Amino acid sequence: MASGHIAQCLGGILARRAGATVAVSGDLCLNGAQLVDGVRSLAAGLLERGVRPGDVVAVVGFNSIEYMELLLAIPYIGAIVAPLNYRWSFEEAVQALELVRPSAFIFDGAYSSWALRLMESQSFSSICLYVTIGDPVNIGQVVSVDHVKRSCRGTTEMEPVSAPRDVGLICFTSGTTGQPKGVAISHTSLIIQSLAKIAVVGYGEDDVYLHTAPLCHIGGISSCLAILMAGGCHVLIPKFDAKSAIKAIQEHKVTCFITVPTIMADLLSYSRKDKISGCGSVAKILNGGGRLSDELINGASHLFFNAAIFSAYGMTEACSSLTFMRMNNPEVEETKNQLTKQSEGVCVGKPSPHVEIRIGRDESNSTSSQMGKILTRGLHTMVGYWGNSTADTPESVRNGWLDTGDTGWIDRTGKLWLMGRQKGRIKSGGENVYPEEVLLILLVHVMSSSIFSS
Repeated sequence: MASGHIAQCLGGILARRAGATVAVSGDLCLNGAQLVDGVRSLAAGLLERGVRPGDVVAVVGFNSIEYMELLLAIPYIGAIVAPLNYRWSFEEAVQALELVRPSAFIFDGAYSSWALRLMESQSFSSICLYVTIGDPVNIGQVVSVDHVKRSCRGTTEMEPVSAPRDVGLICFTSGTTGQPKGVAISHTSLIIQSLAKIAVVGYGEDDVYLHTAPLCHIGGISSCLAILMAGGCHVLIPKFDAKSAIKAIQEHKVTCFITVPTIMADLLSYSRKDKISGCGSVAKILNGGGRLSDELINGASHLFFNAAIFSAYGMTEACSSLTFMRMNNPEVEETKNQLTKQSEGVCVGKPSPHVEIRIGRDESNSTSSQMGKILTRGLHTMVGYWGNSTADTPESVRNGWLDTGDTGWIDRTGKLWLMGRQKGRIKSGGENVYPEEVLLILLVHVMSSSIFSS
């Protein structure tokens, strides 16, 4: 193993956190030694059952300790983990499975019907191993994760192995095509993204992290790996709901979690309804997937009154976050003033140290505007789209620069301002005009307006 590997975090957990609680889910608690043993036993068991370096292993299910173990155990033996979105229909899952052609399918009980249909289908003869997360199910030759661990006869002291091209993860995104695209992400990308989150947000081994995001999304995966590298404790609930999240925060003294605007809105709504006075243990909140409104920031600052609130801008193809910005400090007021005066987008902060960002301008556009395509380059960018050469065109990656598909500009202080998607741009007099520019001008100059969009 010449390069880094995400499973190398296990050595740090064993050295620093062997006897400390590092994972909690319901009544189940694991210390560091138990978590490391579980991952290594699972990896060895999968290897004995025929999973080989370069194989793709598809996983579907709700958040659990076993799911987290799989995120490390599958890449540990040089295979590639491909989490499926649990919100998909079976037909959507089939599209993704046809793309990656897995050798193994791992699922929790809620998706037993998927496994049964795949077994009956001649289209998925490549799947040689079916494994269930949690309790065993009475379907064909399906074995449980626990059985795979216990049946391991070989050594669990093997070194982690990397897959060809260093790929450790295939994360699905529909992007602009509407069809699932498998974004192939390297171990190196996952490691430097984790280090960025540790550096910017400040994760450490004293943190207790609540999994509010699903482990099938890049935000949930990258934050999970960051906490694993930092040596913190994971609190897992199957899927987010405000009541369960608030209960977990209070019961386990959660110090950090990630959010999107809808999750934050649900937390605030529930806290008002049930008269939750505050969650003082929370010290760090990282928001993604859209900007938090002023109302949500103010509400979050009252409910989580000890928390630093950060916002991140990113994409799956860049292994999650490209830029970060602190939301609840004096700089926010400065940002609001700039937004009002300049009316040129939403500030999403500065790139993390490993990320290179520049603005690419349309050569056919003679305008002197600072705005253009947001491009990024570095080890954080994807290896490519799995099995889909037509999607990875020079339009998305050119000379090492990944086109995010977004438009924006960079101010004198190095902050990135996001305008919107390139797809919506309009040609007017030979120049590019973006719907977001028109909307912002309307918001500044019209006292009362209603904007309708399909």
